[in-house]
Amino acid sequence: MSDGLDITLGKLSVVATPIGNLEDITLRALRILKEADVVACEDTRVTKKLLSHFDIHTPVVTLPKIPSLLTQGKHVALVSDAGTPGVSDPGQEIVSNARDAGALIEAIPGASALAAALSVCGLRAATFVFYGFLPLKKGRQTLFAEIAASERSCVFYESPHRIMKTLQALAEAIPLRRIGVYREITKMYEEHRVGTAEEVLAYFEQNEGKQRGEFVVIVEGE
Repeated sequence: MSDGLDITLGKLSVVATPIGNLEDITLRALRILKEADVVACEDTRVTKKLLSHFDIHTPVVTLPKIPSLLTQGKHVALVSDAGTPGVSDPGQEIVSNARDAGALIEAIPGASALAAALSVCGLRAATFVFYGFLPLKKGRQTLFAEIAASERSCVFYESPHRIMKTLQALAEAIPLRRIGVYREITKMYEEHRVGTAEEVLAYFEQNEGKQRGEFVVIVEGE
């Protein structure tokens, strides 16, 4: 146990929550959210809406409070705003620090935009590289060159503010390679577009209203 603590550390349950459709939460996740002493989250407003929907009244705290709660022996349920904690959010570092400190850690799996997109992509993606969110500026062009040269499929998340620049970069680097763009997965306006990078770029240029939402992009491997 780190820092010379001689008390029993608590438990950290890493709980996946819906990425859009609230029905995409497991029975086990609901039970853990009820049983935990506290729910630790990125944005208390977002998480309180989720808990309220399922009539769960567990206290909600922010992420920085996790270490002290674990040292008090508390059972902490860790959630992100949407999806699986630790996948492109601060959860990875939190889990690492909790493990180093000696806390008990358990996975409560569920919704993930990464897994959901791969399941419906229809592309050759038996092996893939996951980049999370691409860097905003520094190293961005280097990554596009790396993706273009990769024999494996490449998967990353993109925001509505940068999706068009990303599609333009892909159309320049790999114009005839197939890509898939998966928008608003599990939500009302879910949409999948698959084609060459040039074709997908042209579609979104012609449909400005479709440039909104959260995106998963998959570049098919060679």
